Amino acid sequence: MKNVLWVQFSKDKRNPLLILLLITGSIAATLLFGGGVQSVTTVGLFSEDVNDAELEKKWETLLNTDDSFTFEIVEPEEAREDIKKGNIDVAVRVMEDDYRLLVSKNMPSVSSIEHHVNSVFQREAQIAAVELQEGKDVRGELDDYLADAPFQIEAQGLESEQIPTYNIRTQLLFAFTFLISMFILGFKVNNVTHDKVSGIWNRMILSPMKKTGMYSGYLLYSFLVTMLQIVVVLIVFRYVMNYDVGDNLWLIILITACFTFGMISIAMLITGFVRTPEQFYAIYPSLIPLIPLVSGAYMMPGTITNPVLLFIADLFPLAHAMEAIMSVVFYGAGLQDVLMSLLYMLLIGVVAMGLGINLVERRSR
Repeated sequence: MKNVLWVQFSKDKRNPLLILLLITGSIAATLLFGGGVQSVTTVGLFSEDVNDAELEKKWETLLNTDDSFTFEIVEPEEAREDIKKGNIDVAVRVMEDDYRLLVSKNMPSVSSIEHHVNSVFQREAQIAAVELQEGKDVRGELDDYLADAPFQIEAQGLESEQIPTYNIRTQLLFAFTFLISMFILGFKVNNVTHDKVSGIWNRMILSPMKKTGMYSGYLLYSFLVTMLQIVVVLIVFRYVMNYDVGDNLWLIILITACFTFGMISIAMLITGFVRTPEQFYAIYPSLIPLIPLVSGAYMMPGTITNPVLLFIADLFPLAHAMEAIMSVVFYGAGLQDVLMSLLYMLLIGVVAMGLGINLVERRSR
């Protein structure tokens, strides 16, 4: 096993470009589709009405009530130019009783900003209606009334007083990291077929090396390289880009290890159906991008409700890994809470690995 492991490492040591590109690709994909570094989003604010300065000042004060966004007054031409060049994702043109959003690209943050702006304008419309009916300024009275309202609602999480805060960027971080990791482990497992076609496999069989050691060498190297990619990406996002990946990093790595084992087994199963590395390259990259879509990795939890799709998603480790990691990151779940997800991934891995190696051996006879 050590010899196979060392040979596989030597190959990547001579040409590490593919591994480095895939690690960089998983970081770039998260930044591109997840909306960039996790920080307070700055939103341009402008008005083109006659009393533009007054309107901008009024809405700047009212809109800057959410810690996630900062609304800054800018010139209309500057806002449109920044939107056109893609320097900012969204800007808001405010009017007396209405607004317009200028959007450069449909990022996840845009819907959050639109929801916040819409709720502020609705609240102000309700206050204006009350003032029109009463014929006086009621904002002060309303604030005093709400401060000591007869009915008060207190929101509380299921497990603690703090309400969990869902963040699509964190979910996309894991989704794209796992997507790239599936390509890495698949290409490494495909080395089995490469060495079979080139005759290296037959020479190893004639050596004192056992088949168990040969398979273990290929699979362990695939596992280690994939885990390296995932851990590097998680460390970069947690300690460099300040992403919230939860406090229990070791549990996340454990979930990741079970996911990696499960997907290596799926890759081995596909290897059992093909005869050449080229056939693997034709099938595997076509199948892998569909798994995150079916598993709902790019969507908010609960978006996919179709029972057929849910059943298909359960056949792959990604759905169980995402569910377990979201529970750890957003709800502070412990090992006991995600134990069933870990067992599902291990079960999928054991079954797929057994079938895959059996198919590979049958083709060798």
